[in-house]
Amino acid sequence: MAPSGLKAIVGEKILNGVIRSVKKDGEWKVLIVDHMSMRILSSCCKMSDILAEGVTIVEDINKRREPISSLEAIYLISPVEKSVHALINDFKHAAFTYKAAHIFFTDTCPDGLFAEIGRSRVAKVAKTLKEINVAFLPYESQVFSLDDPTSLYSFYSSKPNENKGKMMEILAEQIATLCDTLKEYPAIRYRKGPEENARLAEEVYQHLNAHKADNPSMGEGADKARSQLLIVDRGFDPISPILHELTLQAMAYDLLDIKQDIYTYQTTGIGNSKEREVLLDEDDELWIHLRHMHIADVTKKVTELLRSFCESKRMCTDNANLKDLSQMLKKMPQYQKELSMYSTHLHLAEACMKKFKACLDKLCEVEQDLVMGENAEGEPLKDAMKSIVPVLLNTEIAAYDKIRIILLYIFHKKKGIGEENLAKLIQHANIQADSSIISNLQNLGCNIIAGGRNAGKTLPERKERTESTYQLSRWTPILKDIMENAIEDKLDRKQWPFISDPAPINTTQTAVSSARFGHWHKNKTPAEYRSGPRLIIFVIGGVSHSEMRSAYEVTRATEGKWEVLIGSSHILTPTTFLNDLKSLDQVPNPDC
Repeated sequence: MAPSGLKAIVGEKILNGVIRSVKKDGEWKVLIVDHMSMRILSSCCKMSDILAEGVTIVEDINKRREPISSLEAIYLISPVEKSVHALINDFKHAAFTYKAAHIFFTDTCPDGLFAEIGRSRVAKVAKTLKEINVAFLPYESQVFSLDDPTSLYSFYSSKPNENKGKMMEILAEQIATLCDTLKEYPAIRYRKGPEENARLAEEVYQHLNAHKADNPSMGEGADKARSQLLIVDRGFDPISPILHELTLQAMAYDLLDIKQDIYTYQTTGIGNSKEREVLLDEDDELWIHLRHMHIADVTKKVTELLRSFCESKRMCTDNANLKDLSQMLKKMPQYQKELSMYSTHLHLAEACMKKFKACLDKLCEVEQDLVMGENAEGEPLKDAMKSIVPVLLNTEIAAYDKIRIILLYIFHKKKGIGEENLAKLIQHANIQADSSIISNLQNLGCNIIAGGRNAGKTLPERKERTESTYQLSRWTPILKDIMENAIEDKLDRKQWPFISDPAPINTTQTAVSSARFGHWHKNKTPAEYRSGPRLIIFVIGGVSHSEMRSAYEVTRATEGKWEVLIGSSHILTPTTFLNDLKSLDQVPNPDC
């Protein structure tokens, strides 16, 4: 499936702005990348696309490479010391590694490193030197990541961090390159309260203005003036990243061992079971279709889709299940790709359900009652302690699941709980080894201990929602309220101040021209398809899968008039979030 949204825009920018810009017919080139640019490249371009543009080999700048002095090299690297020094070394000796260099930096090259390049022999062989302004990963069509899993520590560690200013500058530049890539010049807002929100917003504003000076067409267009960038901290909603979610993507990443988006499972064949690895990404249409669906609907949907696929191919199937599938694969090898895709998603859903039935159904009910303050029938929760004690005393429930329940109980209490009570809960649950997770959440501004350092700080008021939901999925991420309010221009300007005065928002809908008739988008790049406004949300300290899902839901609800993008330094699962919190009072390992 062709990539869409953010992935398509970045892929197009790299193919057109870098590879095709130096392509000459009949001439092959070498492409040299570093860790960050390789991650960007592999998130939005297929190797076959790159090779089709006259690149003969893609190599890592930090590994030993054979010289190919007959070919020119395209360097797509981030402007960091390690990569720049490796570039200089390629042309240090009399025998150059490559015939010439076309250098493309992912973002702005610092003056010091730029001067070093100027003094080196690279200056003689460089035919191109450009900054392409892509210093982020397009993780999904509406989700971006800055690829820095240590970010929560950098912002909220108990140990003083003298590099915080430098780190914020780098983050701000990365966010500015995202806006530049999207051709957006949004009004910047931040959640008032935590000083890092205001500081980062101010930094982004400075960097955005620098980009606008170089690229004046940023933000041009009738509706673009309404685009906004919101900066919010993880402490604003500490509930969404720790709740058990029952939509497929969030559930799978929480419960199954998915590493770098790869799901590994045993296939069941007759007599022999093999291990299969599957990448869960947007090249898989079925994944796009299912990822935000509730687990109760997923198996039903896959079976339905599989049945209609089989009928369209005139294959008979009475009861589509995994056993049938392996039989069909033997009979119909030409549909191997499609059938194994269905098989993967049936496996994924069944693995989630197995975990859920083992111990989660009761746990999810307790969690939902705590966060909603009422049970599924709408009756207020009178004695929360009574519902959590059986969970804490249950030896079959994992330590992290118990911590998640204790935290949700504390948030339910609104004003935090007494230290003695907390000590008792920790003892009941037998989680002494991990109890620092709970107290470290105070670093994010959450009210944990009654009368403690965050006394008086409360979680935001919630929006009334009347739509029907599954009983175990009643919670809506707080950011979804914020997205909807920002689009409707209902966000409180005192709590969400602007860095500079925004363009007046015209809430009457602008008339859509007759663009839908005729092939108006035939020659436009994906970045130009979107003429409507965008809402970009950046969460300091990690974004959860349920918040990512909200961005798609809100976009869909506006019928495409707005596009919501959400991103952070990294994508969180409940386990990685608790691990991040655990590290906040530890001394970092310099080798990490």
